[in-house]
Amino acid sequence: MGDTVEESNSLENSNPNPNPNPESESETETLKLDGTSFNTNNQREILKAIEVVERDSLAIAQSFTSVFEALRLSLSQSTDASIHHIQCFSDAAGHLQESVLDAATKGNRYINSCLKLNEEMKGVDSLASQLKILRRHVDVLDSAVNKLLHVS
Repeated sequence: MGDTVEESNSLENSNPNPNPNPESESETETLKLDGTSFNTNNQREILKAIEVVERDSLAIAQSFTSVFEALRLSLSQSTDASIHHIQCFSDAAGHLQESVLDAATKGNRYINSCLKLNEEMKGVDSLASQLKILRRHVDVLDSAVNKLLHVS
């Protein structure tokens, strides 16, 4: 966009014969960009540095990918374990609920049996008092019989 690129070869312009050593010729080439000239050696060094940065960036990206894969796996395993623990907790809570309901049912039966026994025992009090009276009468009769037997 307004940048101009000019290449000049100072050796080529001064010598009509081509240079037998192309590397020395390329060393003298310059690139002008926005009024700043760059030597081709500098360009090569910059390209090499860019390649190194690109390789390092790729290695870093692969490291991040590896880290994220490990994190994803750990999270998946943790989630699986959490789901398993929730299922175990749910199963245990279900068994506990069944046990509590069974114990409550048996407790209610026991309470009903006790209430029934209590009702039946109310009649025993009157029976006990009747037995006491009967015992007194038997004791009186026994005494009377003993008196008659000793008199005769």
